[in-house]
Amino acid sequence: MREFANWLAGTGLNQTIAGNLWMIPTIQSVHIVAIGVLVGALFMVDMRILGVVGKDQSLVVTSRRFAPWIWGAIAVLLTSGVLLIFGEPERELLSFSFWAKMILVVIGTAIVAAFQIHLRGREAEWETTLVAAPLTKVFAIASIGIWIAIMVLGRFIAWDAQIWGALSPQL
Repeated sequence: MREFANWLAGTGLNQTIAGNLWMIPTIQSVHIVAIGVLVGALFMVDMRILGVVGKDQSLVVTSRRFAPWIWGAIAVLLTSGVLLIFGEPERELLSFSFWAKMILVVIGTAIVAAFQIHLRGREAEWETTLVAAPLTKVFAIASIGIWIAIMVLGRFIAWDAQIWGALSPQL
């Protein structure tokens, strides 16, 4: 992985991003705003699943309302995340926190996609259901926990060596 990180550090995109003092903070700011949008939209859907908010709307209506925000934020996060990897390849790719975060991003995104596929396949049923099934509630709680963990791990990337010490893999 170190060789790949070194190769990325020699690319023109890395030179452009790393060579401009304002680019990394700007990309990080966009990344942070996008995670806020994503988590806020997911939180609203998950809270609706749990029956805490939006009881006057069906889950289908709530999901349709927030799905564009969720998927738009995921697209922005993917783009800004790739740019951050190009901008600081060693910091990202050699970090235990980064890889743990990526595993959770895959799991969290899979939960979002699976739920939306499930919802679309049973819209008529969900249109009249005010209380979600217990298993659906478990996935909503898991989703909230996963995205909170993703945010925490994202912050840990900056201090990976100090936080994980001997646990950090030698990639």
